[in-house]
Amino acid sequence: MPYHLSVSQSFDAAHFLNGYPGNCANIHGHTWKVEVTIIGSKLDSLGMVVDFREVREKLAKVLEQFDHVLINEIAPFDRINPTSENLAYFIFQQMKKQLEGFQLKLVKVWESENTWVAYEEGE
Repeated sequence: MPYHLSVSQSFDAAHFLNGYPGNCANIHGHTWKVEVTIIGSKLDSLGMVVDFREVREKLAKVLEQFDHVLINEIAPFDRINPTSENLAYFIFQQMKKQLEGFQLKLVKVWESENTWVAYEEGE
């Protein structure tokens, strides 16, 4: 696939990690950044794989549930730890539903400016 299109957005939220042997077991917050990457080889009549605006709107819809909340209180994170890994997987699954007709390649979740995790479905 020759084209990789990415859109990113941020939100502020708190979380804690059950069973973590350190400070992350306490409630703390992050400015999370999420990047969604779509791949494609066909361009539409305007010369785009997909309109950035469409992807931004769909990502905002998925992320709005996390903004300024304690993530541990939102399903499924009321049952599983809200790690960056689990968030990346969850957001990937939600975006996959939102972007039917497009090939979602990757979701990256940053917990800080210097740390991130990416989720990509296996072949």
